[in-house]
Amino acid sequence: MMIDVRLPLLALLSTLALCGADYFPPPDSKGGWRTRQDAALTAKLDKVFDYVQTTTQHGGLLVVHQGHLVYERYFGRGHREALPELASVGKAFTSLATAIVMREHPALFPQGLDTRIFSPKLLPAAAFPLNDPRKEQISIGQVLSMSAGIRGTNPVYVKGARQTWPQPTEDNGPYSTTDGFALNQTLWCNPGECYSYSTASSHIPAIMVRHVAGMEMEEYLRKHLAGPLGFGTWGYAMYRPKLKGGIDANGRMLHTPGGGSIAVRSTDMLRFGYLMLRQGRWGKRQVVPADFAKLCAQSVSYNPHFTHSFNFNTNDDGHIAGLPQDAFWKGGAGGHGIYVVPSLDLVVFKLGGNEGQYDPALTRLPVKYSYDGSRDGWKPADPKLLGDSSPKTVQLVVAALTAQ
Repeated sequence: MMIDVRLPLLALLSTLALCGADYFPPPDSKGGWRTRQDAALTAKLDKVFDYVQTTTQHGGLLVVHQGHLVYERYFGRGHREALPELASVGKAFTSLATAIVMREHPALFPQGLDTRIFSPKLLPAAAFPLNDPRKEQISIGQVLSMSAGIRGTNPVYVKGARQTWPQPTEDNGPYSTTDGFALNQTLWCNPGECYSYSTASSHIPAIMVRHVAGMEMEEYLRKHLAGPLGFGTWGYAMYRPKLKGGIDANGRMLHTPGGGSIAVRSTDMLRFGYLMLRQGRWGKRQVVPADFAKLCAQSVSYNPHFTHSFNFNTNDDGHIAGLPQDAFWKGGAGGHGIYVVPSLDLVVFKLGGNEGQYDPALTRLPVKYSYDGSRDGWKPADPKLLGDSSPKTVQLVVAALTAQ
């Protein structure tokens, strides 16, 4: 059985002003997202949903257009109350925590994003002495855009050219939250001279947030982001008793993983995307500095090698056909993806996930719904689509919207 909460759409409002650019949804506990219905659009989005089902064992599709939740449908363990591990989607949260802590402590960041992160003022003693003197040159902007030279996965990019370099890491960083994993990771190019997708690179700003704010990044996000946006239950998939090191006596990871593993309800992930759509503003509150939010949506000077801003992918060079050039997104292993298209006033969340990512033992948070076993033993008809978190989902949604 599929959980079907389809919210078809009446008539699209003609302008952003009419649809209410100043609309911000209350928490789900107080009514949540406003909705709008249109049977024709629903039928088109049902076809996108059909595609989503081919990519993951469990999941769902949610679409917010012009401030209205116009589609919400799930399958398998997918549900509004589901809290699966969203993998690398968590990296985008790390970027926003970094921007907020920089605004809160401006004296520590006199050069803004150009500030060098390997400083005793910003990182704990475990970072020193540096295992590579070149690390002294790494800026916060380079760490966030993964151009710091920190060893990650193949392929790498140099000025847009794809290359394969020897000795990539396994990049199992979301589960390696001892400071040493990230702080001692080696470099495979000089800072600023290449792009490499490196989870270790995302851990470093999380360590910085903890050091500067004096609290774990999860606690910091609760105070400065999840609270203002009205999130319901959420957390990190912190319980990893099989890890060798980096956990306490209860099997809980020692520190918030900056590289991923966040667990957020689907309609709250829409709030996260909507925050980015509104350039970091939530109601009258500028939750994230507007200039930083704008940079997340475009290619940045810190990374001239690849269309990866501050832990978001971008399309401002138009390399993805059928997708507006202002679109940006963040995907995660298991087929999760949050997508934002400002020119269409659009936010899309693709919930994915395999059986393991839905295990409540990872978060120890309560499961508030039941699963009927409908996707037990599911296998993809096309293995190439398994875990797809590419922009294809939002491409299909855009086509459904613009074909009206």
